[in-house]
Amino acid sequence: MNAIPFLTRPRRDLNVCLILHASRSNNLGVGALTVAQVDLLRGLAIELHLSLSITLLDWHDDGAPCVSGDDIEIVPIRGKDLMTRSGAYRYLERADLVLDIGAGDSFADIYGTRRMKRVLWLKYLTHLAGTPLVLAPQTYGPFTNPVSRGLARASLNMSALVCARDKASVAHLRDIGVRRDVVVASDVALRMRKTEANLPPAKRPRVGLNVSGLMMSGGYNGANQFGLSVDYPALMDRVIAELLAHPEQPELHLIPHVICPDMPVEDDVAAMRALQEDHPSVHLAPAFDTPSEAKGYISEMSYMVGSRMHACIAALSTGVAVMPLAYSRKFSGLFGALGYGHGVDCTVMCADAIAEAVIDGFERRSVLANDAQAATQEGLARLEAYEDGLREIMDALGWVKGMPATQRATGQLTPA
Repeated sequence: MNAIPFLTRPRRDLNVCLILHASRSNNLGVGALTVAQVDLLRGLAIELHLSLSITLLDWHDDGAPCVSGDDIEIVPIRGKDLMTRSGAYRYLERADLVLDIGAGDSFADIYGTRRMKRVLWLKYLTHLAGTPLVLAPQTYGPFTNPVSRGLARASLNMSALVCARDKASVAHLRDIGVRRDVVVASDVALRMRKTEANLPPAKRPRVGLNVSGLMMSGGYNGANQFGLSVDYPALMDRVIAELLAHPEQPELHLIPHVICPDMPVEDDVAAMRALQEDHPSVHLAPAFDTPSEAKGYISEMSYMVGSRMHACIAALSTGVAVMPLAYSRKFSGLFGALGYGHGVDCTVMCADAIAEAVIDGFERRSVLANDAQAATQEGLARLEAYEDGLREIMDALGWVKGMPATQRATGQLTPA
């Protein structure tokens, strides 16, 4: 009789620490990355017969976590916890593996020095602890500062696995001197499951519009931080008016994806309420508690127009026709890599061209929906490369400590 494989391959508990993920983020996109990452880790642990424990270092927040379970410990940290051995460092040191997803696109210096320092510091604490670091699929750069370029390059070269979610990121890493292998995958949020919204049957086409509170505010500095070529608030007002005036009379839903009432500069809900005052016939979606709820609501749309990238990913991955309103290269990098050629660039196009593209996308939504389904399948196929790399590392770490290679090969049960 053949031996049961997992009995002949002695395994041990595996502690994985997640950094630059978020369980309580007001940005549902970062939450979506975390939910999908946890789901992936759990699946691989079952496949490899590992007893998994996950430690999530999360910025201190009072919100309800979007991930939970007996295998998860959520550790709230503050800036001061990065500076002491008894803070974040002890969790990084005791972990077998650290996974860093960079909040999707935070491994860049365009969001300010303070954020960049924290992103780099967590990486270097991991290197100092001697724990293998995996950079999960994310956007890299731009790194415009020579210091941040040098520190980013060194950390990337010290990491156990580096994955990007688009080829543009790989090209940028080559530009700053990174020569190591980089796995080109896609956004892990494509894998995230949805929670059913159970909206009533629609008598007219449902159109979702995600408006970015941050872009309505002109960015963090209030001075068109992202270099938009249009007056964004005026553009959103125009898009709503033209959709409502369309002969098909779509049912328009304003759908938030960053929900932070304590930070008006970021909050999508506040921005949408202001627009609803001028267009009272539009529906305002709930302030969702979890990214899965937002994805479920978006899946009920016939067409989606989005300024937040993960609101667009939620549409794409549920087969909804989507028109991304890009403000950075992360949009074209991700969607272009998947063969989804629909979208507008708000940093170069004029308001007339953008409004025309939005209406054209609505009228051709069946074509866009088919393309969204094909793009999702391409993205899921690309994610297998990340999954394969992570599986290999977890498998190697899963052997009982101290077991020599000869015993691993023969499957002996007693470690040295």
